[in-house]
Amino acid sequence: MRFIHTADWHLGRYFHGMHLTEEQADLIEHQLMPLIEEERAEAVVIAGDIYDRGVPPVEAVELFDEFLAKMKERRVKVLFIAGNHDSEGRLDFASRLMQEAGIFARGRLHRSLTPVILADDYGPLAFQLYPYMDPQSVRAAFPEEAETSLDFETAHEVAVAAGLATIPKGMRSVAVAHAFLAGGVASESERPLAVGGSSCVRPALFRPFCYTALGHLHNPQRAGDDTIRYSGSLMKYSFDEAEQRKGVLSVEIDGQGQAAATFLPLVPRRDVRRIRGTFAEIRDNRERYPSSDDYMEVELLDTGIILDVFNKLKVIYPNLMHIRYPGLQREGTMRQQQGQKLLKMTEGDLFAQYYEDMMGEALAAEQRELVSSCLQEIYQEERER
Repeated sequence: MRFIHTADWHLGRYFHGMHLTEEQADLIEHQLMPLIEEERAEAVVIAGDIYDRGVPPVEAVELFDEFLAKMKERRVKVLFIAGNHDSEGRLDFASRLMQEAGIFARGRLHRSLTPVILADDYGPLAFQLYPYMDPQSVRAAFPEEAETSLDFETAHEVAVAAGLATIPKGMRSVAVAHAFLAGGVASESERPLAVGGSSCVRPALFRPFCYTALGHLHNPQRAGDDTIRYSGSLMKYSFDEAEQRKGVLSVEIDGQGQAAATFLPLVPRRDVRRIRGTFAEIRDNRERYPSSDDYMEVELLDTGIILDVFNKLKVIYPNLMHIRYPGLQREGTMRQQQGQKLLKMTEGDLFAQYYEDMMGEALAAEQRELVSSCLQEIYQEERER
């Protein structure tokens, strides 16, 4: 069995005010779909975050619909789950009807956890689809755990064990999940899974499977084992991902259940890049700083203000997104740097800082737990809105 493992498409994404759907459509049509055909993949597995938000723009939904239709034409199965950016209810829509077309979706965690069974020359292969799971969704699916103190780790223990129990003994199996496994390397463009506390899960939970296809972390990486892997995001979605290679994994599972994964790069028509230098160097040295229509962040090493620098640099880089001045110590720039720091803080951290500023004391442990619970409810409402 050969299938493509991908994740974190974030269709409908905005990047520094730029709508990326056209770029995503170009990458899917001209690189991903030909690659699927070249690999002779029997299935495509998408491990969550199909969309960038619970209510995606119409053009993002149309793009995914077009992809599914073309996969059906090519008789390629598609299996996908909801990530923490997706609306679980919306992804579940028409899922039972789509199965007849070889499209298998799981947006909401259900107690039954019936696996998707595909067959190859060696027999059946079970795909266990675990959508994004937090303690609240696991309690909803397994009411007997309602009185149990669940964190992300113990919630995943309950769900993973329940999923394994549905797979016949000895059958080869693949897990598809959207989670933050311990030891993973995160990027700025990923939304935290938990407010306060830890959202990490032990990779060992997934070792009973022949292969685990993971989503959530945007940097392609292993998670404690060669057969437990993140494919990474479809494209670069933040400037700290500029040096990352993006792509998909081609996974082959033999008759004994041994899995081998090969990384296949995807290169969009516009890259996400960072450059650094003085304004004069960047303006005058085209050999070192060639013109480009890539999405650019420029780090200026000048220590003084340059008037209208953004528009001057846009002549060289039409898709300039951001300028950083690490060496400028003027008051206004210091405020900007403080603002950038605040943008990287979670809502829980911001509330805790605000409370301490107003009350003159830090939040107590039980207060932090209450804030965390409230924010998780808000996140859940946002996903379903």
